[in-house]
Amino acid sequence: MSDTADPAASAEIDEQTRRDFLFTTTAAVGAVGLATAVWPFIDQMNPAADTLALASTEVDLGPIEEGQSITVVWRGKPVFVRHRTADEIKSAGEDDKAELPDPETDAARVQQPKWLVMIGICTHLGCIPLGNKSGEPKGEFGGWFCPCHGSHYDTSGRIRKGPAPNNLPIPAYNFLSDTKMKIG
Repeated sequence: MSDTADPAASAEIDEQTRRDFLFTTTAAVGAVGLATAVWPFIDQMNPAADTLALASTEVDLGPIEEGQSITVVWRGKPVFVRHRTADEIKSAGEDDKAELPDPETDAARVQQPKWLVMIGICTHLGCIPLGNKSGEPKGEFGGWFCPCHGSHYDTSGRIRKGPAPNNLPIPAYNFLSDTKMKIG
């Protein structure tokens, strides 16, 4: 007896192998084609570059002297950054005991006592309060004053008098270093 392979069986195995290869190749090319077609639809759901640019802003705190405020824009809103004096910090702490329309301690409003960061939009009708830009406080409580309807804010940005229902809001922020802060 001879040990020769059956040519018909060998041809059938070759045909099966070739068919598996063609199915696998077709499926792989189809998957790549589908991914290429679907990617633009998925990618268009990402936020636009201009939106991402507004999502956060970094502030250099180095040039801001004690007693000085600056205003930066974050998400189209003015944000007041104030380097508070020791007297302002003391006054804000003492005012924690005052009767406040929107009770909130000064410690809950700041991460570091010398830096006050808040959105500069009056909570009554959306005006921009005046004060503390030139080092000269406005209003009856040494903080900010909204001239449109007469809301007075203290040195911690808390509403003390007038029609505004809430304190000036505090945005999300963190300190990247002693002289750099990131808002948003």
